[in-house]
Amino acid sequence: MTPAVEALAARAEQQRQGGDYTGAAATLERALRIEPQQAYLWNRLARVRLELGQGSQASNFAARSNALAGGQTKLKQNNWDIIATYRRQSGDIEGAVEAERLATGG
Repeated sequence: MTPAVEALAARAEQQRQGGDYTGAAATLERALRIEPQQAYLWNRLARVRLELGQGSQASNFAARSNALAGGQTKLKQNNWDIIATYRRQSGDIEGAVEAERLATGG
């Protein structure tokens, strides 16, 4: 990531940890306008959307992050955890179990 995008990602994480999920989402969206192929940024936006109760968007963003993640195993596992949480919340228990299996590296 460029230094500007790294700074935005760090700011978004501070906002998220401080409970400012809307601000964190806006900051991450700004970073993604600069570097739209950054799997990490899509993962962070997915996490924030999940925390905002926007599970469908979170799941979509986590899937996009997985598509861009290449060999980043830990990032992919975190994405599958987000997807599993959304699926469980939406009543898709079978889908959640499969996503949980993938989240643990299975």
